[in-house]
This record gives sequence, structure tokens and C-alpha cells, in this order.
Amino acid sequence: MRKEGPPSSLSFCETKPLLLTLLALTLVMLMWNLPPYYQNLLSTTTNLSCSATSVNASTPPLSSAAAAQSQKLSTTTPPSQTQSYTKPTDPNKRTFQAYGNAAALFVQMGAYRGGPNSFAVVGLASKPTHVYGRPWYKCEWISSDGSSSFRTLAYKMLPDWGYGRVYTVVVVNCTFPTNPNSDNSGGKLVLKAYYGESQRKFEKFTALEEAPGAYNASKYTPPYDYDYLYCGSSLYGNLSAARIREWMAYHAWFFGPRSHFVFHDAGGVSAEVRAALDPWVRLGRATVQDIRDQAEFDGYYHNQFLVVNDCLHRYRFAANWTFYFDVDEYIYLPDGNGLESVLSELSDYTQFTIEQNPMSSSLCLNVSTHNYSREWGFEKLLFRESRTGIRRDRKYAIQAKNAYATGVHMSENVIGKTQHNTETKIRYYHYHNSISVMGEPCREWLALTAKDNVTWHNKLPYVYDDNMKKLAKTIKQFERDSIGTLLDPRFS
Repeated sequence: MRKEGPPSSLSFCETKPLLLTLLALTLVMLMWNLPPYYQNLLSTTTNLSCSATSVNASTPPLSSAAAAQSQKLSTTTPPSQTQSYTKPTDPNKRTFQAYGNAAALFVQMGAYRGGPNSFAVVGLASKPTHVYGRPWYKCEWISSDGSSSFRTLAYKMLPDWGYGRVYTVVVVNCTFPTNPNSDNSGGKLVLKAYYGESQRKFEKFTALEEAPGAYNASKYTPPYDYDYLYCGSSLYGNLSAARIREWMAYHAWFFGPRSHFVFHDAGGVSAEVRAALDPWVRLGRATVQDIRDQAEFDGYYHNQFLVVNDCLHRYRFAANWTFYFDVDEYIYLPDGNGLESVLSELSDYTQFTIEQNPMSSSLCLNVSTHNYSREWGFEKLLFRESRTGIRRDRKYAIQAKNAYATGVHMSENVIGKTQHNTETKIRYYHYHNSISVMGEPCREWLALTAKDNVTWHNKLPYVYDDNMKKLAKTIKQFERDSIGTLLDPRFS
């Protein structure tokens, strides 16, 4: 028999799994006992190494606008540098170490030509910087081939009336002595945004690019594409698709075929609301812009001041008159007035404000013969709050070509006159909060005698007003004629 020798030593391949297990356990224990800073450092390093191999699979493609913005940032923002800290030798010498940024110096939403020699850059900026500091701007136009450039100081406007939060709205006006692209060879508008009075610290970025041959002088003079343009504020929250449907049909009829409506979706355009607007979008009567990313920047009321100013400049030369009001408000002409004749009377004014008729959003007549579920909101909400002699919010219309910036209720940055005495010519019915009632708006029922009497509700007087109801049949027929074949079945 052959004798068995002593067992041989383990090979490296046999011990490798054991060594790897021990190493992994050691790393786990080490990371467990490290301070949070080093844990984050290790985690960041690991994530970066992994992302290099998985970015194509996990990162969604950028839109063209986002890609362009990303490219701008990558070319203008220097790589982050590790901050070194030297402990002072004097124990009474205090130092202040800063980490991160609380708010951006400038957040651009849009940049537009304001005519042959002027431009507007619309965005947000750190409110404390503008309240307590003195930031300023400088504009430069650089030709496409780089052979020429023009510089000018900018004029800034803060049109949100101090309502801003972390961010305030800034409209930067760049006006050059002459058209910097007079030969139509193209170029770009570069903006320098300074942190304060010093010229040493600034951010530089391309705000607008104009392709060769793109400048069209006729765009900035009448006739414009539309007679009337609607610029809507930010749409947010849960909105009633039925009320949106009614509002759109009414105002498409009111303003006529040479009008256009611009909506801004800040999270309020649900699938149902989109279905109500889509037929008008397909007809070219409306545009819905997705502005949901504005939520990253804490401004006033879903950044509505930013939105109305961007709309002002984006469509500044698109229409004779631009209207600003909300989707629970209906423009109305009393005493048989015509819109064209009213605006002709007001043509010498750059803007005019419109007084409201405040309506109840819950009071309805209790008429047993009516099928209220088939009636539209303005067809059955018929009680107007009747107090007089008090100040109420107004909305407005403006000749945008004469405005440099604007607000929610009027503009304070215009060339020309403003008219407020318009009560007998034009008004608006305001069904406050009705847009957020998802079901039946009639929640409080009144006897027929309320038509001829003052009704007190929540300590406020209401009177019967059926001016809007009288138009319901006409508006419904207009909708059928305009989008009957496109109307979503849920609204039939």
C-alpha cells in the first residue's frame, strides 16, 4: 500500500475567497466607525466610479434646451476646488468658512429681442443680493465670426413689488445705440452679472443667439399676428377640467379668431385639463408651456411674476393688446359694448385696468326643473357680491410694445398713459376658488325669491346677476361649431 503523505498547504486560489471576505468585513467595520464626512466622501467616490459605466443606461436624454443650458454651464462654471483651511495661531482670531450656495446669482428663463437695438433677459435672482447689495449687469453683442462686438450697460427692473421670497424677478434691458446685428450676419448676446459694486466678481453667460439671416425688422411693426393675446399666470394645484373647458370656450368666442392663448403649466395641467385644452391647441388657438421646473426656485406664488414677464417679452410683438387675468375670471362687456370699439376708445393708453364683479362660487337657485349637472359653471353661479366703495383687485390689458416689464395686476414700467376708469366699458366676473372645486359647484341652494332680494351669506350681501347666463347658449353652440369633432368624449 502506498503511504499517504502529510497534507499539503492551501493554494492561493483556495484562500482567495476567504481573504476577500475578511477584507470586506474589515472595510465594513472601518466605514461603520468613520465620521459622517468621510462616509460621504467614500459614498461620493463610489457613486462617481459607478456612474461612469452606467450613465448611458440610467440618465434620460436632455432636451435640446436643457442640453444647451448644460453646455453653457459647463463652459462658464469653473470646476469645484477643495477649500483649504489653516487654523490661525492667534486663538482670538476668528475665521468664517463658507460652504455651498444659498441662491443663484441669476436664473434665466428667457431672452428676447425688444426691437432693432434692444433686448430683454428675464429671470430670477437672489433676493437678498438685490435688497441689500448692488448687483449690476453689462451687455455685449458679439458677431458670429467674432470680428466685431458692442458693449452697453444694462438697466435692471424688479417688477414683483417686493413679493419675492428666496428669489426675486429681474428683467434686464440691454439697449444698444444702434442695431448690433445690422448686417444680419448673426451673433450672440452675452450678459455679465456682477455680484456687487466690484467689477472683479461676476458671472458671464450667453443669454441669446441669433442665427445669420434670422433678424426680421418687419416683425417689430404692425400688423401683428394677432389682435389679442392672453398671457396666463402659473397653473398649479388641482384644477377643474370642466371649468377650464368652459373658460376656454367662452374666451375663444369673446376675443375672436385673431386671438391666441398662452397657458403655463406649473403642475396644474392634469390629464383631464390637458384634454380640455388640446382641441384648441390643435387648432392653433392655444399654447401650453411646461414650466414645472420653476418649483426648484422659491419665488412668489409659483413664480407668477416671472411667468407674466416672460410672456410679455416672448410675445411682445405678437398682438395689439395683451390681456392678463386668471382662469376663474371672465371678461365681460356691459351695455352691449363691442370689444373692438372699446379698445379703439382706449388706444391712446398703453394699459387699462379692469374692475371685477365678484361672484359667489357656491350659491345657486333651487329650481326643480333645472338639470344643474348639465349646466356650465357661469350658467348657474348667479349671485354677485354687492358691496360698493371698497377696493378690489383689478386685472388689465396692455399694449406690450410699450412695456419693459409687468406685474400681475398692472405694469409700472411702461411708456404712455394708464386708464383706470373703465367700469362702464369693460369688466370681469370673478368666480373666486371655483376653479378648484372638482365636483358640483352648487353647494348652497336659495329659494326663487332670492332673485328679487338681497341675500346675506357669510355676512356679505349678494344680488342676482344673470348676465353671463344669457350668453351660455351662444357659447355652447360656438364650441360645437369650433371643436365639436375634436371635443373629448368626457365633455360631451
